[in-house]
Amino acid sequence: MKIAVASGKGGTGKTTLSVNLALFLSEKFNVVLADLDVEEPNSGLFLKGELKESASQYKMIPKWNQKTCVLCGNCQTVCNFHAVLKLGKKIEVFNELCHGCYACSELCQTNSLPMVKERMGELKHYKVENIDFIESRLDIGQEQAVPLISQTIDYLDEKFNNNSVFIYDSPPGTSCPVIEATKNADIIILVTEPTPFGLHDLSLAVDTMEQLEKKYAVVINRAGLGDDKVAQYCKNKGIPVIAKISNNRKIAELYSKGDIIYKKIPEMKSELESISRFLFESENGGTR
Repeated sequence: MKIAVASGKGGTGKTTLSVNLALFLSEKFNVVLADLDVEEPNSGLFLKGELKESASQYKMIPKWNQKTCVLCGNCQTVCNFHAVLKLGKKIEVFNELCHGCYACSELCQTNSLPMVKERMGELKHYKVENIDFIESRLDIGQEQAVPLISQTIDYLDEKFNNNSVFIYDSPPGTSCPVIEATKNADIIILVTEPTPFGLHDLSLAVDTMEQLEKKYAVVINRAGLGDDKVAQYCKNKGIPVIAKISNNRKIAELYSKGDIIYKKIPEMKSELESISRFLFESENGGTR
């Protein structure tokens, strides 16, 4: 099973749930936790283990060969991302805008835009207790998160068999990185909070999952903090709320210290048990 933990906004407790759920499920299953929030991965703040593998990750970008170029301008025409421009007698390549689609390179009749490697980040594989933890981190100055997320998921597919439970700690929001992190997941757990901001961004995340035709459910974090509008929204739309984690000061203190919460807070363990029952005991997760 591939479980993506996502949220319409940052700061809802997505990473807290991902880490605690991964360790909890590892008591019964082979679990792989991947931090796909590559622009700011922080699952590793709570997990200390043995580094098994580390590798630089690269994307492919075109490099202009002035000697063979006839300045036809076709590369500019076929680039949907405005990453290649013909400026007078020069072809300018904007690496930050390039999506590595190869269109300009493969459609160049003089082979004047060969694709070359550019480092974009690093992938690290740790063994932490009973789980395999994979963290990818985008290099400072790199603009595109999607290629690194894609390569990280490819690494998971190559390295581990289908007998494992995969948990993807996804990027926040509803933009391209979230789409890439969730598109192959079996179920999406949307973490939200009972506030006006939480409700607004949850509705955006729900709309996104509906467009992707993904199965999803909701976890309400910091329950009791605001009002019941999030719960009412989920009820009206028939969205299963599979756990409610209370706004507990002790949980916040443990989080701030980088501790694993469910091992010290019985309530948290009870909510993780509820999530586990929903995922593995109900028919197909009982999801939408």
